[in-house]
Amino acid sequence: MPIDLSTKPTAAERTWTTPDVFWPALSAATAHLDPALAVLHLPALRHNTHDMLRRAAGKPIRVASKSVRVRAVLDAVLALPGYHGVLAYTLPEALWLASGSDGHPPIEDVVVGYPTAHRSAIHRLATSPELAARVTLMVDSVAQLDLIDSVIAPADRETIRVCLELDSSWKSPVLGHIGVWRSPVFTPAAARTLAEVVVGRAGFALVGMMGYEAQIAGQGDKPEGKPAWGATLRWMQKNSKAELADRRGQAVAGVREIADLEFVNGGGTGSLEFTASDESVTEIAAGSGLFGGHLFDNYRSFRPAPAASFALSVVRRPAPDTATLLGGGWIASGPPGADRMPQVAWPTGLKLVEREMAGEVQTPLTGVAAGVLRVGDRVWLRHTKSGELSEHVDAFQLVDTVGDIAKVVGAVPSYRGEGQVFL
Repeated sequence: MPIDLSTKPTAAERTWTTPDVFWPALSAATAHLDPALAVLHLPALRHNTHDMLRRAAGKPIRVASKSVRVRAVLDAVLALPGYHGVLAYTLPEALWLASGSDGHPPIEDVVVGYPTAHRSAIHRLATSPELAARVTLMVDSVAQLDLIDSVIAPADRETIRVCLELDSSWKSPVLGHIGVWRSPVFTPAAARTLAEVVVGRAGFALVGMMGYEAQIAGQGDKPEGKPAWGATLRWMQKNSKAELADRRGQAVAGVREIADLEFVNGGGTGSLEFTASDESVTEIAAGSGLFGGHLFDNYRSFRPAPAASFALSVVRRPAPDTATLLGGGWIASGPPGADRMPQVAWPTGLKLVEREMAGEVQTPLTGVAAGVLRVGDRVWLRHTKSGELSEHVDAFQLVDTVGDIAKVVGAVPSYRGEGQVFL
């Protein structure tokens, strides 16, 4: 089913601002469906889609598919002015998206966000003129170029488009390495040196640069109940932004002296404003803000709507003050902790049991509301990021406002529902 995201939601459709209206309306709309089920609330999705464009201030957004994993949503977002291209997470996924299938048009600009060692996918890319023109590989070392050459020699293949990744973490004089361990290319000099190798090597074309500032984009600067830690994070991000803007600007300028770059990618949902302000960056990668996982409740500058959520059933009552859900262990990646767990959204007054938390087959809940829940009742939860939810369901039910009532108007498959599991 095609999804239309072209219009912003009306004030009456913004029911997520009133939880005691929003969640019961989802329950009523999906009452005919059995949990476990996942929902995409279309007015909330429209809000998030347009709010990200506002925050990007005119700079194009490349959609991070890892955080969506729903082909119909990718199609709908890319149909809007201001969104362009996909940042994929594996080469097999990129080839699938770039090929088109089952009524979905091919996506003609796909950058693989991580280096690949998938030999059969490399061979398929290198022997297809159409795919080689649509898909760009990520590199940060000569070894990755060597691997591609070992699969198929330059003389026997199409030219491989590559993007050079600049490490965007912060080397704090006090705290040490802050960010994620990605590219070994940190300095402008190192970026230029690798660029010279790529440009001088047969069978490759250097078309882009990328840098993901995880310590800014993926770290909420207003963690609930932790004001001191929030102040530390804001200090870290302020200093990291200043250092990165200078270093990235120098690196991009140096590489542009060697290669005619088509794009310079940066950012993430949590850093749209900062990345948009960096003149060296031409586009921003973002995806998690579309679905609005609860991780992004912890930012001062924006608050996405809970466009995606899921419902589970109460199946047992092991104690008068405990209700147990079937399933629930849909855990997000990152450092293990409570913030990687699903958030119990409705009914209010429920909390996870500390010694058990969200489990693969069951999730016990305690709290005031647990005492009144009955077997068969449903509980609504929000995922932490985005991608993990799509890995657990075959389809998302689409809920829209019809008249003044929330109703299921269709369903769209996840990657999993289309038989695709890439990582």
